[in-house]
Amino acid sequence: MLIEIQPGVRLFVDIEGLGHVPEGPMLKAKPTLILIHGGPGFDHTAFRPFFSRFADLCQIVYFDLRGHGRSDPRPAGEWRLDVFADDVVRLCDALGVVKPIVLGQSFGGFVAQRYLARHPAHPSKVVLSSTSHHFGLARKIHHFGRLGGPEAAAATRDFWERPGPDTWAVYETHCRHLYNTKPKNPDAGGWMIFKPEILFEHTRTELPGMDLRPGLAGVQCPVLVMAGEQDPVTPPEDAEEIVAALPPQWASYEHFPGVGHGAWRDDPAAAERVLRRFLAD
Repeated sequence: MLIEIQPGVRLFVDIEGLGHVPEGPMLKAKPTLILIHGGPGFDHTAFRPFFSRFADLCQIVYFDLRGHGRSDPRPAGEWRLDVFADDVVRLCDALGVVKPIVLGQSFGGFVAQRYLARHPAHPSKVVLSSTSHHFGLARKIHHFGRLGGPEAAAATRDFWERPGPDTWAVYETHCRHLYNTKPKNPDAGGWMIFKPEILFEHTRTELPGMDLRPGLAGVQCPVLVMAGEQDPVTPPEDAEEIVAALPPQWASYEHFPGVGHGAWRDDPAAAERVLRRFLAD
């Protein structure tokens, strides 16, 4: 469905699971889990089908960020972290969601960190999965080179310094298969709507000077940081620095051996254990 969050701005939204379940003579409210997808330029479909298993604990809201996927197209001037972060609040207002649990994966973690900075009292909990607080190009080059050799290191440098169709094509060839340690679902590529112009725009504008750590000092809810030890694009060093920037009483950290970008892709059983415990607490 398309949900209007501002006049003329509609986001694609899909909702899984009941928000209230019978418990004896009462209807018990379940928390709402809002999933912010990676990218930029990708869509919510990378969360499927794994997150369906949490419908017993939460009502799950999948959505495509402004201008992404099946959401309405929007001008490039609106493809900004502050806008995406505020859209989480706008979406909750439109759906009547109070105190959501918010999970941001990769670029979605950038959005979730800005959301925490701008709206610290809004969520009940936040998960920052396989994400970073900064550009971290030197680390990306190191880790891709470690996994894929000099060609992968060069492709990493070329794309992130000069984003465009040509450098992306080389990066896809030499680097994208290194994101994870297990093969991807061969059908999933057909589910996704990819808009590379959004990826190129963010990489040229906001990413090079980005530092999200100062905004984490005012966090007011539990935050779980998840990182794969073999993730080359948002390496575990980045996750550790995010944890260090959070107020200690709210921060928890889980790292996953033998896992790349998105723990549930490479070790779904371990990722489910960690997420289920955090969601249920």
